[in-house]
Amino acid sequence: MPGNSKECRVIPAYPSLQTQEFPLQPSVPSHSRTVLVTGATGYIGGRLVPRLLEAGHRVKVLVRSPQKIKDVPWHDQVEIVQDSLDDAAGVEEALAGVEVLYYLVHSMASGSGFEAKEEAMARLVAEAAKAAGVDRIVYLGGLHPDNELLSTHMRSREKVGRVFLESGVDSIVFQAGVVIGSGSASFEMIRHLADTLPVMPAPNWVTNRIEAIAVRDVLHYLVAAATLPDKLNRTFDIGSRDVLKYKDMMNEYALERGLPRRLVIALPVPAPKLAGLWVALVTPIPLSMSFPLVQSLQHDAVSREHDVDHYIPQPDGGLTPYRRAVALALGKERDGQVETTWANAGIDADPLPSDPDWAGYKVYLDERSFHSEAKPEHVWTIIEGIGGKNGWYSLPLAWRVRGWLDKLQGGAGLLRGRRHPKTLGSGEVVDWWRVEAIERGHLLRLRAEMRAPGRAWLELAVEPDGGGSLYKQRAIFFPRGLAGRLYWLGVYPFHGFIFPSMARNISAAAIALQEEEAVEPGSGVSTDTP
Repeated sequence: MPGNSKECRVIPAYPSLQTQEFPLQPSVPSHSRTVLVTGATGYIGGRLVPRLLEAGHRVKVLVRSPQKIKDVPWHDQVEIVQDSLDDAAGVEEALAGVEVLYYLVHSMASGSGFEAKEEAMARLVAEAAKAAGVDRIVYLGGLHPDNELLSTHMRSREKVGRVFLESGVDSIVFQAGVVIGSGSASFEMIRHLADTLPVMPAPNWVTNRIEAIAVRDVLHYLVAAATLPDKLNRTFDIGSRDVLKYKDMMNEYALERGLPRRLVIALPVPAPKLAGLWVALVTPIPLSMSFPLVQSLQHDAVSREHDVDHYIPQPDGGLTPYRRAVALALGKERDGQVETTWANAGIDADPLPSDPDWAGYKVYLDERSFHSEAKPEHVWTIIEGIGGKNGWYSLPLAWRVRGWLDKLQGGAGLLRGRRHPKTLGSGEVVDWWRVEAIERGHLLRLRAEMRAPGRAWLELAVEPDGGGSLYKQRAIFFPRGLAGRLYWLGVYPFHGFIFPSMARNISAAAIALQEEEAVEPGSGVSTDTP
């Protein structure tokens, strides 16, 4: 390859071009490597990091906002580099001493133009990796057919993989189909469609053949890639070997969930835009993601080769069938053990300015306080558990209506829920909010990600007050132009009902919790947080 000082290597983007010989037996050396993970705040990256640590590797993570991983369990076990992937000097500096680079980022939810952005970023990273002497790049792409016009999303994934394979750095490009796991976007899409719609008129792509893969198996392959033999530069198709039509995937989910079979009627039209809109309305997936996700289902997504078996042994117990992957995902959600979710990746936004910095800005405030007889720790339990299935402690119908209005505008709505029913961490989502700051036991600050002509925050705080506590609540809105000011005036009358009742009901829930915990053990009273 021009510009490559190493021996010539085959760069197969498709199985028909793959001419490398297989080792006589699976060869996965076990030794520690220094790895850099990009996308550590994302769904796959956030799960990969602790598994690389368990495998004995030294891990660095490159993140734009370190605050997002402040509360993850592995925070103190990794080296955190704050920088952006579009800063060549910063990326090259982050790669100093790195042997393996995991590239697990994409710009799908960033709107139009993401294809060019992804390619440019991949080229920058590839050049920096070569300059830094990185031994291997590992990338997770998508399964796609040969010789067909791909969707923008799948074409971009294929192009990024090719950039790495042609970079002069040994690269492993895994190509996976639908990833099934608790909190994955693909699983959430299937789950909400099957839960909501017993009868589904659907575009004809629901008859396409899909080979899903459990997230645990994806992670197995990613971890093993760090110690694959040298001089290996190629794609690997990975999947469960369990091939189903997409409509059958929804029915298999329904059966595992204990629901009747869903009647899926395939109509003789593709209708990707209409289907994307429908998915955005019925599921937590926003329009910016639902369109490319639906477009990626326009073709079969089935492994064309199983060469990976010659290099990486299958996980203990073998690959996870689709139905088993669904059962595992449902179990993780039921037990509150969801590690990461697709929504937690999010888009960076400016934090709330401190109060003195508000000078010169138009800002609207709604501040409430309420004395509660409950102890601060019980009020805090209710605060940290707010949202999701626990609700917002005031006028549920009003919250649902606002959520649907947001969905109709392409926003997050209320369907994203939350990762865990009782605990929160920085950067996590709570319905249409995102945790911007949390001072456990005292303050929770949520930044709005709803569609609105301005920036909004909601602060919930508690402090001791005599024998009880003082609950404080503050809604903050920075309007954008005249539309923002009119918006605040329009919603302000509703605040007069919602926010006072919210303060009262949170206090009442805290008192109820305190009384439950005071009951003697064995009484049969549950001590679960409401």
